[in-house]
Amino acid sequence: MRKDYNLEKRKFVIGGFIMAIVIIYIIRLVQLQVLDNSYKANADSNAFMEKVIYPSRGLIYDRNGNLVVYNTPEYDLVMIPKDVTPFDTIDFCNTLQISRTEFDHRWQEMKKSRNYSAFTQQVFMNHLTPEDYGRLQEKLYRFPGFYVVQRILRQYNYPNAANVLGDIREVNARDIENDDYYRPGDYTGDLGIEKSYESWLRGIKGKEILIRDATGKIKGRYNDGNDDVSPVAGNNLKLSIDIELQAYGEMLMQGKVGAIVCIEPKTGEILALVSSPTYDPSLLMGKERGKNYRDLVNNRLKPLYDRSIMAAYPPGSTFKPTQGLIFLQEGIITTSTVFPCHRGYVNAGLRVGCHGHGSPIPLKPALQTSCNAYFCWGFKYMMDKRSKYGSTGKAFEVWKNHMVSMGYGYKLGIDMPGESRGFIPNTAFYDKIYGQGQWVGQTIISDAIGQGEILATPLQIANLSATIANRGYYITPHVVKNIEGVGVLKKSLERHDTDIDKNYYNAIVEGMRMAVLGGTCTRANIPGLDVCGKTGTAQNPHGRDHSIFMGFAPMNDPKIAVCVYVENAGFGAAFGVPIGALMIQRYLRGNSPGIQAQGRAMASRHTIAYPKAKKTSATGNQADNHKKSNVKPVTDSNEGNKE
Repeated sequence: MRKDYNLEKRKFVIGGFIMAIVIIYIIRLVQLQVLDNSYKANADSNAFMEKVIYPSRGLIYDRNGNLVVYNTPEYDLVMIPKDVTPFDTIDFCNTLQISRTEFDHRWQEMKKSRNYSAFTQQVFMNHLTPEDYGRLQEKLYRFPGFYVVQRILRQYNYPNAANVLGDIREVNARDIENDDYYRPGDYTGDLGIEKSYESWLRGIKGKEILIRDATGKIKGRYNDGNDDVSPVAGNNLKLSIDIELQAYGEMLMQGKVGAIVCIEPKTGEILALVSSPTYDPSLLMGKERGKNYRDLVNNRLKPLYDRSIMAAYPPGSTFKPTQGLIFLQEGIITTSTVFPCHRGYVNAGLRVGCHGHGSPIPLKPALQTSCNAYFCWGFKYMMDKRSKYGSTGKAFEVWKNHMVSMGYGYKLGIDMPGESRGFIPNTAFYDKIYGQGQWVGQTIISDAIGQGEILATPLQIANLSATIANRGYYITPHVVKNIEGVGVLKKSLERHDTDIDKNYYNAIVEGMRMAVLGGTCTRANIPGLDVCGKTGTAQNPHGRDHSIFMGFAPMNDPKIAVCVYVENAGFGAAFGVPIGALMIQRYLRGNSPGIQAQGRAMASRHTIAYPKAKKTSATGNQADNHKKSNVKPVTDSNEGNKE
């Protein structure tokens, strides 16, 4: 009999179809029973309730052991929606002293959350007052499904260092998505070290497992609490900040816009990190946090903008020591090389102004008097020395790499969020503007004196001062001195050596000392402290010039390096120098009635020009605007005659 091949094929098709159905069922069963936890969670939630126990957040101390930030308890009202049964909403609202409209609004907003689940804990109302908590505890049994959770509230012993400390806020959907530690209603660090050290400060959550009866009522702890997990408190932090010095700096900067940065040169530890205007950190806690945060955001002076590490400014004449070092390293000059100064750099129809002093002038007196012409001539000769570099572009790359080795053009790596890299242009930048091979040293002569396209943060300028104080190296600047139980982070101990021969630093140090003894920084001449300094007066197309000071002390055993940058304050000697001198004196000689009196006098001198808001750089955008408006070299400038 002839074989029916169609029947044979049909048998395999039907068999394959049955096998496919079996495989689909097996895969689905694996998904439901192994991979998908939703049914297990639903079942467990009927029998158990897992209560989160929040750890104590790490405390924060200053370098001298003063407690700066600590915790107090606060309470949130949370709920598990599936456990909520009908209740007297009028009584509920009266107990919490909220309206029915607010109740409905909170309920709807909670359900709109991306992380809403009827089976998990949801925050209905946070930051309960002690009075709210007391009234609610008496009636909580009337509102099934609602629970009170104890959390922590940050408290501050000092109304200072808000930009350093940061604050904590409620987590958002992105936080929860990026870190499975968080759940709705949790808090996380926001700004400052609260953010950058969040993983150490927050600790490890604990949990308490409670058992329910058939009606859902809590009957006690599951397994007599043997499966509970105790929370682990966060690590305490010891800052490198001297909170008293920080407070003194904030007082000096009252009524001014700008920053002060003080560094211990040998360690890279930041002693003070002042941004002005500032605010009381306690404003960003509790029920009023949202309102206060909006007010700070809308403040036209931008107090939330940390000018000490975020603002990129023209460094002005504080840039000149770097130029002297590069010229020495590259053999463009020796310490005895002299250049002419005819009240400025005058060459081929271009004039960069300067003030009257002896001419011709060598390196150290050029630093002492802040001579613009000296550094313009040195820069021009380096950029145009084709016999050594081949082209201006290649010479500029050598120059730029030296600047990078001294901490400019890139982030220094401070242990805080939001640091700016400043700006040091490269050859490609100028090729794009002027055309390849179409520019020479004179085209970009403003770079020689810290103007033009050059931008630096106050942190970078202070770090340069520390590098000169150390004669050629710096330690990564950092604000946390120690993490309890961990120590110091390795990156905070990294040493960075510049590519300049350390022997050349002695000439720069001597020039900066001469500036204090009989040059542009005489107001920083404090008997017995051997201060070395350099002023700067940076041109500002949006208003008055910026006042800058960079210095360190003592000369041969440096314990503090400082940068002061005051926006729209005029000459470097007018505000930068006296503020810097007071910070050095306050740190090295401690508090005294005289220092306090001088501090109060400086605090009374305001530079904020409210009627000319559009001309100030208080919004923090000054650096970008400066960059756009200074593509061409300065002509007929008076830079330097205001030092």
